[in-house]
Amino acid sequence: MTAFLPLRNTPRDYAWGAVDGVSRALGWNGSGAAEAELWLGAHPLSPAVLEDAEWPDLAAWQDEAGVELPFLLKVLSARSALSLQAHPTTAQAEAGFAREEAAGLPLTARERNYKDPNAKPELIVATEDGFEALCGFRDPAETIAALAVFGAVPGIERLLERLWEGVEPAFAWLLSGDPEVATLVSSVVERAVAPRAKRDETPRPATPDAELVARLAAQFPGDPGILIALMLNHVTLAEGEALWLPAGNIHAYLRGTGLELMGPSDNVLRGGLTPKHVDRAELQAVLDFTPGPPPRLVPVPVAPGIAAYRPASVPSGADVGFELLLVTADAGLDLPTAAIAIALEGAFDLTRDDETAEIDRGGILFLPEPGPLQVTGAGRLFVATGR
Repeated sequence: MTAFLPLRNTPRDYAWGAVDGVSRALGWNGSGAAEAELWLGAHPLSPAVLEDAEWPDLAAWQDEAGVELPFLLKVLSARSALSLQAHPTTAQAEAGFAREEAAGLPLTARERNYKDPNAKPELIVATEDGFEALCGFRDPAETIAALAVFGAVPGIERLLERLWEGVEPAFAWLLSGDPEVATLVSSVVERAVAPRAKRDETPRPATPDAELVARLAAQFPGDPGILIALMLNHVTLAEGEALWLPAGNIHAYLRGTGLELMGPSDNVLRGGLTPKHVDRAELQAVLDFTPGPPPRLVPVPVAPGIAAYRPASVPSGADVGFELLLVTADAGLDLPTAAIAIALEGAFDLTRDDETAEIDRGGILFLPEPGPLQVTGAGRLFVATGR
């Protein structure tokens, strides 16, 4: 069997994707259209295509091998916000998938929540400076302080009362459909967009929270997710920095380009900031409402020239069956499963047994067998593998 198989796919053209975003990240010729995500995995909704191989794609390889590829790797490039979302645990995914299968919902139906019976914990690594995201609930006191800049607008007292009770009551009210929520959203947005509503009023300071409200309001007018955004940690990553988003973590990527590694799933529960299907009740059923700091994932040096983005180094990651390796110089790896290598910078030679493959910027290779791998070169080579 060939040790290295070229891999390709067509970027998915979701509306939030940056024009030529994936191509720019990989040094390819752009399509001139929105390029939101490049899927590199065996998921049936978009299996990656194998070149010069006995299998047409990774789904066919997986079927013949009888072994599930334990991850889905994506190149993601966003020019505007993705949906406010979370992903289920394995038990929740299995139950939801079975329920929707029994109901006869087509896999491609707009209202389908569960596309497969798998969990979708994920990590994302910024591949350039400025990747921006909302991730996890922050302390309610921080949200209360953020709201103070908008003043005594109609409805604010009801939200503040719920925030003093905790994250969950406030979140549930904002998604309840209460007409007072719509009034509050409109009033907060008006203050954010035009801080000086009256000539005799002292201008309110421009804050990052006000800027975020104005930006989201321009993308999704009237959406209650605009206020939910103020309940979440707002982070901007430099190149190489990462986030870990386990099951139940609420998040929304806002803009930027990154490499995303997740469980082999497309199960997404959405609550707003999207034209896609929203199921607020199902989203609330899977959420972890525990507030805390941004869930950053720090790469761990494992050998000279190798760092690992390893979810087991943070809470809720101990049982995750994948990791992302960053190789920047000559190194030796021992891969426990099939793997995918993608070069974002520089050039490398990959050697296994007596076979060598060259990979430079934008190159993607599938390694169907586990085992030792020798890497020679310099730059940024990411290798997605199981554990």
